[in-house]
Amino acid sequence: MDQATWTSCPHGPIVTLGEDLYRVEGSLPSGPPLKRVMTIVKRRSGKLLIHGAIALDAAGMAALEALGEPGELLVPSGFHRLDAPRYVARYPSLRVYCPRGARKRVEKVVPVTGTVDDLEADDQVRAIHFGGTGEQEACLFVRTPEGTTIVLNDMLFNMDHLPGLQGFILKHVTQSSGGPRVSRLARIGLVKDRAEARRAFEELARTPGLVRVIVAHHEDITGDPAGVLRRVAASLG
Repeated sequence: MDQATWTSCPHGPIVTLGEDLYRVEGSLPSGPPLKRVMTIVKRRSGKLLIHGAIALDAAGMAALEALGEPGELLVPSGFHRLDAPRYVARYPSLRVYCPRGARKRVEKVVPVTGTVDDLEADDQVRAIHFGGTGEQEACLFVRTPEGTTIVLNDMLFNMDHLPGLQGFILKHVTQSSGGPRVSRLARIGLVKDRAEARRAFEELARTPGLVRVIVAHHEDITGDPAGVLRRVAASLG
């Protein structure tokens, strides 16, 4: 099937997290039983910034478009590009951004406007590369009246243990489950400089007014997010 053909997997509703900040959790079409997360920000212009695009069903897309016109798409890594072609086909004027180190992979499926450094920053939104990853991953900062939300990708997992064989694999092989952590896959595939990655987590923990961290799979971190980031940093030695 052509990647631009609109195909949606099961997903939940669009959930309001704060003023102009929204979240959707959906399933993957195959593979491990991971939930994936899309973050939506309504920018000052009235247009939407989509992080980690998920193709929603007709009702879901109608609800999304009721929030505003998608104007920017942040593809958070070269491995989170599944529905990017569908969004680009649906919204031809969409500007696409990704981490510099992921650009080659992302450009295999969609034209890229620029890296996260080129995403227009203001008092509401800014994006940077995640240190120590060879610029393969990004951090998105979103300010609301409540405080600051950090949106990460695969550098930080936060999921409970799952039952069965797939749960065993996630717990013992990929070491992805069991609360906030840098998974074994991330340590092998994403972390290029362990000390720099540790410093990046420590710097994120110092974010003023930090109220939550959104990760690419499963649960947001809302209870003492700064403390969680410090503990994750310490786990990198």
